[in-house]
Amino acid sequence: MLGDVRLILFIAQRDLSRFWRYKYWLAGQVAMNLADILIFGLIFRGIVNPVLIPDYIKFITPGILSLSIFISSFSIGREVGIELRREVTLYLVSLPVKRTVLAIGRIVSGVLRGLIYQFGFLLFAVIILGMPCLTRWLYILYTSLLLATVMASLSISLSTVTRDFNLQATIRSLMYNILFFVSNIFYPETVVKARLGFASPIVNYSPLSMATSIYRWSFGYIENIDLAYNALGLLAWTIVIFILAYKLYIRNLVG
Repeated sequence: MLGDVRLILFIAQRDLSRFWRYKYWLAGQVAMNLADILIFGLIFRGIVNPVLIPDYIKFITPGILSLSIFISSFSIGREVGIELRREVTLYLVSLPVKRTVLAIGRIVSGVLRGLIYQFGFLLFAVIILGMPCLTRWLYILYTSLLLATVMASLSISLSTVTRDFNLQATIRSLMYNILFFVSNIFYPETVVKARLGFASPIVNYSPLSMATSIYRWSFGYIENIDLAYNALGLLAWTIVIFILAYKLYIRNLVG
């Protein structure tokens, strides 16, 4: 058991060291996330009705915490997809490592990428929104851990569902945009209802919306949320997507 844990951590460490090689990509992502806060915040601060959003910078900052995990944890799927197309998986199955360990190790890699990448944005959120109490920090930790697991697992699932690169890229892009825009990250509930009408409740089922709502509550931006719904909903997403990613990854190692 301890040996398996050590191997999982070794695989995660290997993937994490590879993550830091993408310096320019990482720099671009950090700049984009900061731009989301500063540019969107400054522009929309004077445009958005203050009755709906009193301060857009404070409104969007918790959403950027969700986006930071989304972007960084999602990156593990791209590497898994490349390994699959180049048949590196044949080499992986020849290693003296259980396939279960390989699968869990890749998901843990994505989780660690998300948590480490998000850390700087958490400090930024403290500066903008203030320091949460210990209880709310526990909710932040819970949310970040589950959201990173969902995004890493989802990314691996999308990258292993097919070996066709074009189809794989299309599915990933489609899912990326759905998750990005069908959420409450950029818009309050009233705007979502005005734009989507009867279909607006679908936004509440998004794991990004659930995480963003918990972050907003944890940092005191809003107080009235259904905490149990969002926390348990995120847990349900985590269990389902984790199992899906595990089975798809193992299937490709076998096939």
